[in-house]
Amino acid sequence: MHTFFEYSPEVKQALQNQKPILALESTLITHGLAFPHNLATAMAAEKIVREQNVTPATIAIMQGKIKIGLTQEELETLVQDKNALKASKRDIPTALSKRLNAGTTVAATLFCAHHAGIKIFATGGIGGVHRGNQQDVSADLIELAQTPMAVVCAGAKAILDLARTLEFLETFSVPIIGYRTTVLPAFYTTKTAHALPITINDIATLATFLHIHWQLKMPSGVLIMNPIPTEDEIAADMIEPVIHQALMQAEKAQIQGKAITPYLLNEIAKVTEGKSLQANISLIKNNIKLGAELAQKIHQEMSC
Repeated sequence: MHTFFEYSPEVKQALQNQKPILALESTLITHGLAFPHNLATAMAAEKIVREQNVTPATIAIMQGKIKIGLTQEELETLVQDKNALKASKRDIPTALSKRLNAGTTVAATLFCAHHAGIKIFATGGIGGVHRGNQQDVSADLIELAQTPMAVVCAGAKAILDLARTLEFLETFSVPIIGYRTTVLPAFYTTKTAHALPITINDIATLATFLHIHWQLKMPSGVLIMNPIPTEDEIAADMIEPVIHQALMQAEKAQIQGKAITPYLLNEIAKVTEGKSLQANISLIKNNIKLGAELAQKIHQEMSC
């Protein structure tokens, strides 16, 4: 498998010197945000990670290789490639064999980061069970159930069936931790009506939880739900009608599968006149800061 992996000089050095690394996904660049917001946000995210003395490892597939860490030139190439694939885990062999450029989803990033020896991953929101079709389950959930990494996110995307998503995670024994929250955040909003089983209020306790999870060799990942900063959230009663309308439009246009999430997020951005875009960028940066702080704390404790 290692023949398909290619490490940036920065990540290679961090691995050799056993320095902390934070994995980042790349569908943000290819499908999540439009230019120039995608490139600016990706660069800002890596800067936040480095400010915590942690090495960012943005993961993508380019020219027949799984890239663990991207150079500035590679980031810009992904932004400019309008044909870049949105690659979930099952799409990795296709992207490699056809030498395509691809942004990796949460599921694909988890797979690649784990095999690269990285333990912490920060993203925006995870996929889940889609509304109206409980058989439409994101591969993110399957990969979370079988990959022992810590994943920092702002909850499941608000466009999903949150209750069924939580039920799925419980069934597959994925621990869900609310970081400084007792209830599930939902991407754009800090609170929902769904209580979380565990609340942790500080980095040190988070790190202790993860050490125990890994020492017990639990097979699943650990989800750390980190609410969007309150000053940037969109109230549930404002965003819910917008989501409902976008879902109806998607059904009418017969948009399904991988195309549904980018479509819905784009429609929501239009209706909210850019407020959802601002919220999206804010929560991504907030999660990445927490992820970097956690990676640094775990590194310090393992070095003692």
